[in-house]
Amino acid sequence: MREDFLYHVWKYRKFDAESATTSEGELLKILHPGFQNENSGPDFFNAKIQIGEQLWAGNVEMHLKSSHWYVHEHQNDSQYDNVILHVVWEHDVDIFRKDNSVVPTLILKDKVEEAVLQAYNNLLFREHLKLNCENDFKSFSNFQVEHWLERLYFERLESRSGLIHELLAKTGNDWEAVLFTLLSRSFGSKVNADAFMNIAQSFDFKLIHRLGHNQISLEALLLGQAKLLNSTDKYGSELTREYEFLVNKYSLTNDHLSTPQFFRLRPDNFPGLRLAQLAALYSNKKYLFLDVIKADNLEDLRSLFKLEIPNYWKSHYHFNKEHAPRNKSLTSSFIDILLINCVIPIKQSYARFGGQEKEDLIQELITGITAEKNAIIGMFNKLRPNTAINAMHSQALLQLKTNYCDANRCLQCELGASLLSKSHKYI
Repeated sequence: MREDFLYHVWKYRKFDAESATTSEGELLKILHPGFQNENSGPDFFNAKIQIGEQLWAGNVEMHLKSSHWYVHEHQNDSQYDNVILHVVWEHDVDIFRKDNSVVPTLILKDKVEEAVLQAYNNLLFREHLKLNCENDFKSFSNFQVEHWLERLYFERLESRSGLIHELLAKTGNDWEAVLFTLLSRSFGSKVNADAFMNIAQSFDFKLIHRLGHNQISLEALLLGQAKLLNSTDKYGSELTREYEFLVNKYSLTNDHLSTPQFFRLRPDNFPGLRLAQLAALYSNKKYLFLDVIKADNLEDLRSLFKLEIPNYWKSHYHFNKEHAPRNKSLTSSFIDILLINCVIPIKQSYARFGGQEKEDLIQELITGITAEKNAIIGMFNKLRPNTAINAMHSQALLQLKTNYCDANRCLQCELGASLLSKSHKYI
């Protein structure tokens, strides 16, 4: 058993609260369980209870055993001075305040139904192939799944805002620079995301503006910083000369940067081509961030990323290796990946930064994009057909799998927690 089970039982009163008493036999009434604390300190804040005739307002702490209070040294932490109730599974020692009065204790071991315990053990401790709730996933109502996935998507957006705020702090709130950095990361896809982001941060973003509409200069800058200018053909030599000029003029260095990887990449994702595409984008869209913010529909956003690359790259994936010419503009699916992973999170963060709430617009944009396809999304769709119809669903499922399923946080998951509710008569 884990303490999160106690949190769940207490928060939703999934025990016989009507006959609750303290360990000393005093009648206990729970007027309000309080609010769960996700940070350091007592587990629940601002609870309201009545013990005998006395009303109490304060914090509630929980442990599997009472003695864990001393194991965690709460007696030496002033954050626990205002604990009005100690909720435990087993009571093996009394807990005293600094004035030597006993902290009232509620023992849950004999107050939780066997059916609830069985449901908890089946969910978290029975062997499963893919998910703890894999046998029940198909039975959740459509409303319940849709509601939870919507919440998970915005939770995912919120978690991504951390990186955006970090980049804003580094750039003095330069949103254009932040967009460039995050777009670079997205152009690198999974394999080269960090390498591309490091390249974008290896020089002052103002240099992108200075080079303006010069495709050759922008391409030389990005490929040179990536250590990919190893060509002896005419085009590659031109880029090398331009990069050497930029190095001398702007004191550039790439010694601390790692070369992007080619291993297991499809040719369309080769780093040289992706950086050339990024250069083409910024040679035509000098103030891309303003265009991104002004666009309020998918058609306009997608049109921002329709670009034409130099003829050289239409017949090359590598320097010095030519092939028959083909179109290498950004594909519709890749543009949607940019929107999902970079553009829409930027729009959400910018709105929040300006004190606005644009959740309806954000939801309209993300639900207009087709669901991504990968092993995780495929697994959920196999367990429950059509779970992921659009990109909001697929992004939410990635959040669910990574932050809840893999971490066994079933009781913090709206779906997993509902399975325990079904077996409980005190609701």
